[in-house]
This record gives sequence, C-alpha cells and structure tokens, in this order.
Amino acid sequence: MDYLLFGISFVAAFIFALGGVGAAIILIPAMVSLGIPISAAKPIGLFYNTVSLTGASISNIKNKRLDFRLGIPLIIFSFIFAAVGAYASKFIPNRQIVILFICFLIFSGLMFLFFKSKGLGNYREDRPIIKLSLIGAIAGLLSGVLGIGGGGIISPLMLMLGFNPKKTAAITAFVVPFSAFSAFLTYWSMGAINWSILAVVSVGGIGGATLGTIFMQKKLNPSLVKKILAVILLLMAAKMSLKLF
Repeated sequence: MDYLLFGISFVAAFIFALGGVGAAIILIPAMVSLGIPISAAKPIGLFYNTVSLTGASISNIKNKRLDFRLGIPLIIFSFIFAAVGAYASKFIPNRQIVILFICFLIFSGLMFLFFKSKGLGNYREDRPIIKLSLIGAIAGLLSGVLGIGGGGIISPLMLMLGFNPKKTAAITAFVVPFSAFSAFLTYWSMGAINWSILAVVSVGGIGGATLGTIFMQKKLNPSLVKKILAVILLLMAAKMSLKLF
C-alpha cells in the first residue's frame, strides 16, 4: 500500500504541478478508492498539497517566475476561509461532500478545457485586489470543506480574469500551501491524523511537484497544460460518480 500511495502521489504531483494546481484533487479520490475514508483522506490531502506545492513555489521563486504582490490578497483570504471551511465540514455528511467534490472536479475540468484566455501579448498585468480577494475566499472555503487546497478554483478564475496561464500556475502554486496548511491545522485540532500515510504521500508529492514545475516551464505550452488537467479531472469525476451512484 505504501509503495502504491507513493507512486500515485509522485505522478499526481508531477502532472498537476504543470498547472500549479494541488494534486490532492486526484489523491483524495485515489485514497478513497483504496479504502481510506474521505474524512481521513482530506487532512492528508491538505498536507500533501502544502508540501508538494511548496517545492514547486521554491522552484518558481528561484527562477523569478512569481509575482508576489499578485498573490497577497489570495493568500490572506484563502488562509482565513480555509480554516472556516475545515471547521464547517464536520457538520456536512460524507455523501454530500463527495457530491460536492464531483461537482468541483467537473467545474474545474470544463473550465480548463473550454475557457479561452486572451491571445499571447494581451494578458492583463494589473492587480484587481477585490476580485482576487473574493477568489481567495471562495477557494479557501472549498479547500477546507473538500481538503483540496483550492487551486482548482484559483487557476480557472484567474484565467477568466485574463492572466497568463504560466503566471497563473506560479501564483496558484504559491497560494495553495497557505490555504491548505490552514485547513490542515484545523482538521488536526478536530481529530487524529494518519501520520504514516501522510509521510509517504508527502515525500512523493515534493519530488513530483518539483520536477513537474521545471518540466512545465521548459517543455509545455499553456494550452497543452490546460488540456492535460481537464482530461484527468473529468475522468476522476466520472469514476467517483459511478462509485457514488
């Protein structure tokens, strides 16, 4: 089981670092399919997102790909609302959380697949603080409830606002560890954590995300990154729907 979880976490982190999105969105359904309860999988997924995207962000910072000021409102509001979402999740039945998770996967997948951002050279360079703060709050709330980190909300919505996909990936990878860790601490305060599983997936996540970030920046164009993520998200939504119904 440990080797399987390590392999899944490494591959998932590698693929989802291509878009700056936390791979817990795939890791959690994978753990559930292996018999791990979703209530136990969520805090593991949150910590996994924290460490895997921290590795990706370090790479982005070293290579000067990160706009720190653009990420500040996202960090502040996602951090606060992630804790709120994590606390609220204990009042929501697991079946409803799974349904919400499926809806989230479908939304994110369709956004990556069909939304067309502006052409090269026409990406916006301003910092709309109010809109970014609202995105951070929504992403943080869902991060806490679902245990995913919120990257699947931040990235599509920033693309809708007209930001460059590669810039968006770097910002998302920088913001998600803050919201994910906030929600993780809240879950930890409410119950036990399976530390052995957490350690295995975290090590895999660090390696996969770091390599994925380097590969994305050097080898892939933004449109291909979005298509890869979209297909994976929609396939996972279909798999979870079949098991649920």
